[in-house]
Amino acid sequence: MKTLITGATGFLGGALSRRLHGMGWDVTALGRNAAKLNQLEDEGMRVLRIDLKEKDALNAACKSQEVVFHCAAFPSPWGNFEKFYQANVIGTRNVIRGCEENNVKRLVHVSTPSVYFGYDSRINVKETDELPKPVSNYAATKILAEQEVDEAFARGLPAISIRPRALFGPGDTVIFPRLIPRLQSGRLPILGDGENIIDLTYIENVVDALLLCAESPANTLGKKYNISNGEPVKIWELVNQICDALNLPHPKRKISYQAANAAATAIEFAYSIIPYSPEPPLTRLTVSMMAHSTTLDISAARSELGYQPKVSIDEGVETFLKWWKDIHH
Repeated sequence: MKTLITGATGFLGGALSRRLHGMGWDVTALGRNAAKLNQLEDEGMRVLRIDLKEKDALNAACKSQEVVFHCAAFPSPWGNFEKFYQANVIGTRNVIRGCEENNVKRLVHVSTPSVYFGYDSRINVKETDELPKPVSNYAATKILAEQEVDEAFARGLPAISIRPRALFGPGDTVIFPRLIPRLQSGRLPILGDGENIIDLTYIENVVDALLLCAESPANTLGKKYNISNGEPVKIWELVNQICDALNLPHPKRKISYQAANAAATAIEFAYSIIPYSPEPPLTRLTVSMMAHSTTLDISAARSELGYQPKVSIDEGVETFLKWWKDIHH
């Protein structure tokens, strides 16, 4: 099977590229990180260093491909709207154009459950639930990207989307690697009441979901599927588990959601008036994610795609921590 994978130098795209290459697929890995592309090339994959804004190069990359996995995105919690728009909307539009002009048999699009987020707790969110007003430029542009895919499907492109929640595992650069330094500093307080639950998804389970999407029946096309491990965890119990494994003190100090949100609002305002400011050390988004509960209903993926998470949260955390210790010792 011939496949093009966008965002192949990212966490998910890299894991998918390696899995498919190992299965004997003819993989073309597309990305912008030269060092990671070189690594994939050394492992025997064809690589292309292309920005998704390069329409003609992308169109050429889609030529003779059977399945395109669109994993690329700009997922930061902070930044200029135009940067998000170019990466997430125009980039998706160009991938779609490449698929349409080259008669690609299927586009598998990676979206995000950030589209459900609304500064409150939400339990068992279904794909069909009404979306709140987007709380970040990332969420806003990923909604627009989904609309691009919807329009392409209406024009006849066989497309399917997933919304995978909070990916983690070896190679993760976002969730635990941002959390652990704060735990090491001893400055991370418990935000909220400490009882909130969240969904996480082990990286290889998401790769399984993408493979199922590549070969799913026709009645799944045009749809979006929630993907998670399907086993919500108490976030602060998980934090303590990580602390125990890494010999770090448990967070003890508690800050109410209201106080933390007020502090984050003030910090965001200060950073917003600095031209080209970096991401603030605390954002309202981070505060809400650490203080509120968010879980997804994955029954549609189970029944329609045959999705079954194979690696549990405990197994995944153990594997991640082993990898983390190996690279930091």
